[in-house]
Amino acid sequence: MNPILACNFQVTLLDSTASLFTFGSINLSQAASYPVIGFSECTGLEMAIEVQEYNQGGGNDGTLKFPTRAKPSTLVLKRGLTTDTTLWEWFYSYVQGYGKRRDGTISMHDAAQNEVTVWGFRRGIPTKYSGPQMNAAQSTVAIEALEIQHEGLYMMGGAAGFAAALANATGALSSLANG
Repeated sequence: MNPILACNFQVTLLDSTASLFTFGSINLSQAASYPVIGFSECTGLEMAIEVQEYNQGGGNDGTLKFPTRAKPSTLVLKRGLTTDTTLWEWFYSYVQGYGKRRDGTISMHDAAQNEVTVWGFRRGIPTKYSGPQMNAAQSTVAIEALEIQHEGLYMMGGAAGFAAALANATGALSSLANG
């Protein structure tokens, strides 16, 4: 089986107050109405389990290790600056004191645009916004970045399950609109 190229992915941000996510699963009944945002880079899809060490009396040949909690890393999303101010507005809403957490999905696609893998995160908070670095001596793409702290990262039940759930949600929304 060939490895997947990591250059083709999409991010969807959902309002956590009307949370569609539960611990490790998703109900996509409203997901079709949220925008998909394209990014050029996504880092921080990692989680580590913290370990507590215990030195057992009389056991001088080693240390016992016990898993404690899983700690997710900060997600960092980067994209070329556009006239879309969605990321800035989400970050600045926290600066002004009325921000709302967002759940999200990061879906990786193969070269034929088929969804291969989907990660989800819960209750994200934008903790840092970085605007473009400007230099008149260079003609590079202006990049904006957003760092998101969240309360959990998980993989969804495979691309086929995600696609089926999305198709069902889209069909349900369509029948409500038409019916």
